[in-house]
Amino acid sequence: MARLTLTRSDLGDLNLFRTIARAGGFRRAALELDVSASALSHALRGLETRLGVRLANRTNRSVTLTEAGEMLLASLETGFEAIESGIENLNLHKDTPSGRLRVNVLSDAARLAFGPNLASFMANYPQVNLEIVVQDEFVDIVDGSFDAGIRFGGSVPEEMIAVPIGADLRWVMIASPDYLARRPRLKHPSDLSSHECIGLRTGRGAMYHWELERGSERMEISVDWAIVVNETALAIELAENGGGIAYCLERRVQDQLKSGALKEVLPKWSSFGPAFHIYYNSRRQVPSALRALISFLKDEVR
Repeated sequence: MARLTLTRSDLGDLNLFRTIARAGGFRRAALELDVSASALSHALRGLETRLGVRLANRTNRSVTLTEAGEMLLASLETGFEAIESGIENLNLHKDTPSGRLRVNVLSDAARLAFGPNLASFMANYPQVNLEIVVQDEFVDIVDGSFDAGIRFGGSVPEEMIAVPIGADLRWVMIASPDYLARRPRLKHPSDLSSHECIGLRTGRGAMYHWELERGSERMEISVDWAIVVNETALAIELAENGGGIAYCLERRVQDQLKSGALKEVLPKWSSFGPAFHIYYNSRRQVPSALRALISFLKDEVR
């Protein structure tokens, strides 16, 4: 049998096939690669024609690999990881880190850790290209082709390497002065059951139970929520407009608390939770750009 000689086009299309397989469909892969879904479909069809074997079964919504496609993907993962590792090793001979980083970030972390600091990072590391995806829904960063993720410390998958950035975070209950003036006075967390409380659904889909503490006392609050949202910013906006009591990180509302637009509810019952953690795949070589980002965030986030 004649040996297949790979061309530059073949290598490019093999990498496209790898991306399509990881994404599970043309649309998601097209968004990641910033090309059209039809162009990816055409490239895959051409690759299959040149190889003489069908690699994937297509439907309108998804792409599933054939047995041949599964075998090829397993080999490609090993081969491309070796190529990527070799290219990454070139950074050892450079004065400054470079390359592309994709990071999946919790919205709270985006506002508190990334927003105030990314401009400085970009100025210090101009050869690093960042793509930040702000997403409260929990995703598998490996399947999503992310180099790293940022979540609260207690929610990082065990198989990942996690590095804390900043200190533990203070959680508070907040409401507008108008709301508090027209509702019964709160003396104890048990009084929350007679108030309009704004529930928050976590990125995993579960309801977040408010964790309160006062000295050695610990309480976990779950009431009949007046409204449930899945975004901290919306919960805060509802509270600002008199919609009820919200539970969030103190730093998310520090300006509103300072101006008086919001007031802390039962301040003696605030609690501390784990810091933000940046995490990454323990089985992959850590890119120099990611090492630089981790070091920078550890120094800058307080």
